[in-house]
Amino acid sequence: MPRVRMVAMSNLPPLYDGIRALILSARNSVVRGVDLIQVWTNFEIGRRIVEHEQHGADRAEYGKELLKELAARLTGEFGGGFSRSNLEYMRRFYLAYSDRLPQISQTLSGKLPAFGISQTLSGELTVVEGNQRMPFALSWSHYVFLLGVKNLSERSFYEIEASKQNWTLRELRRQFDAGLYERLALSRDKEGVRKLAQEGQLVATPQDLLKEPYVLEFLGLDERDRYSESEMESAIVDHLERFLLELGKGFLFEARQKRFTFDEEHFFVDLVFYNRLLRCYVLIDLKIGKLTHQDLGQMQMYVNYFDRFVKTDAENSTIGIVLCKKKHTALVEITLPKDANIHAREYQLYLPSKEELQQKLAEWMT
Repeated sequence: MPRVRMVAMSNLPPLYDGIRALILSARNSVVRGVDLIQVWTNFEIGRRIVEHEQHGADRAEYGKELLKELAARLTGEFGGGFSRSNLEYMRRFYLAYSDRLPQISQTLSGKLPAFGISQTLSGELTVVEGNQRMPFALSWSHYVFLLGVKNLSERSFYEIEASKQNWTLRELRRQFDAGLYERLALSRDKEGVRKLAQEGQLVATPQDLLKEPYVLEFLGLDERDRYSESEMESAIVDHLERFLLELGKGFLFEARQKRFTFDEEHFFVDLVFYNRLLRCYVLIDLKIGKLTHQDLGQMQMYVNYFDRFVKTDAENSTIGIVLCKKKHTALVEITLPKDANIHAREYQLYLPSKEELQQKLAEWMT
């Protein structure tokens, strides 16, 4: 053990000096997109640590002592942010992304480049060095969380979605805990699951919007023995921002208890949304009990009315979703025609078990 410590100390000055210059350069860079600079800097620190470790005779012990000594010196000069655990995250970050982004390790120089911040048409911020794009669009905290996602396809999906949807770290954690990846994957074929990892959630058809179950733990109703449909509706409106996040991409809220009159009789749709990606109305009816064929018939009438009297010729057909506590798949199939734009989906008031969702997905993919 002492011998390893001496080796680490004797090789530390060149590594420390290089990382020190990198940190000072990053802190002196006056640019927009400070988070991106931090991510790049941490990636580069990780690269230097990994390359330096490769010269150690006993890599495991050498790396352990190296990070300990490096953390002590960097913390002494720069303060917080350079603990041994943080340096280990930087090391893991480089190892996780170096194969995926080989151009980074090939083009980085010994000094922090003069960065420019470019914004794509989709709104994604990208660090640019000459003609090289540094495709890091999230904060360092996001990447630390993503490093804990072991499944590489799942990690890729959440990185894409967090970037496209501008999720905060809190929103990213919630979507992960709610098993968004598994719930979307289970409603797709195997090719669709692969596309989730490569492209994120693409919304081109009504089926792309759907997931099961819908997770509504944020409503705060799970501890109640009994609640009414009106109470559930009120809770959704009170937590509308989080409900929109659960619904997915492109949803805009239009109305609650939307009234329409037909043959001198009044009818009320619980919740009316518009999806700007599909350019259509989405009607949601809430059922706290078991789904019945009357529920499906009622939604069919709502959808027919909107298609005939509300939507314009330029808009697509209305989608109807009956959110119920318990659905009966056979009942849905026998009640609705195959091409019906009406869907029954279950909801639950607690976070699902990721282990059970992952097991179901693994069985589905085999």
